[in-house]
Amino acid sequence: MTAVRAKISPQDRRRTPVNDRICASHLAADFPELTPAAGRAAQVAPSVSDLLRAPDGARDRQLLCGETVTVFEERSGWSFVQASKDAYVGYLLSEHLEPALEMTHWVCTPASHAYSRADFKSQERCGLSHGSRLLVDGYEGRFAATNQGFVPAIHLAPLSHVQSDPVSVAELFLGTPYLWGGNSRWGIDCSGLVQSALVASGILCPGDSDQQEAETGSLLPDGSAYQRGDLLFWKGHVAILRDRETLIHANAHAMAVAIEPLKTAITRIADQGDGSVTAHKRLP
Repeated sequence: MTAVRAKISPQDRRRTPVNDRICASHLAADFPELTPAAGRAAQVAPSVSDLLRAPDGARDRQLLCGETVTVFEERSGWSFVQASKDAYVGYLLSEHLEPALEMTHWVCTPASHAYSRADFKSQERCGLSHGSRLLVDGYEGRFAATNQGFVPAIHLAPLSHVQSDPVSVAELFLGTPYLWGGNSRWGIDCSGLVQSALVASGILCPGDSDQQEAETGSLLPDGSAYQRGDLLFWKGHVAILRDRETLIHANAHAMAVAIEPLKTAITRIADQGDGSVTAHKRLP
């Protein structure tokens, strides 16, 4: 799974590494009143970590085990960071970060576990969501020896491997509980589901649905035929089409990732007062 980076808009605070005290060094000319910070590389240590809008603030997104960030500031137990995969900016608990390693593999199944020994009966060390990144330095029987412990080798793929069908990736998350700002198998939202499916398929994809509507895929004219893999957007929501008649999305109506008839979803969302489809886009 190749690393991808979203376009950085200086007008979008979600992707502008600036707070009240510091700014990323490359933005020093734009923010002369702030202290420039070069940043350092780090990676997420636990299974999942909330990326917050402010220390102890609201969750914007989540980062998974092994995902990398640039740390621009550490203060009072919080790190001000920018995520590598989509340039999203926010605060992580400093204790959730560790020095960055050269990862080699990613979890390509819905979820897995890292065990203390190469034995499925041994104590598990942590859960690993789809998309987690690991350093494999050897194998013992059916298990890969990783920086997190022993992981079933069948659950891993080299970082160079990309999936061929984003819809099939999205279907791995069926039944996952809906979680606002979620990005993992333990909880995910609409844009998190689309990002997970596209990133696993080697397609550039930002973190939030408005960013995805603006930047992902090609806009199709009204009345265009639907096809598998197309993205449909509403204000604050996104879904991916399985075929001409059904879509898959993480939604608060089902409180889960679910498959829904396309016409039913369009009618239901309109009836709830959330409006009509704002964009129909096709992936490359």
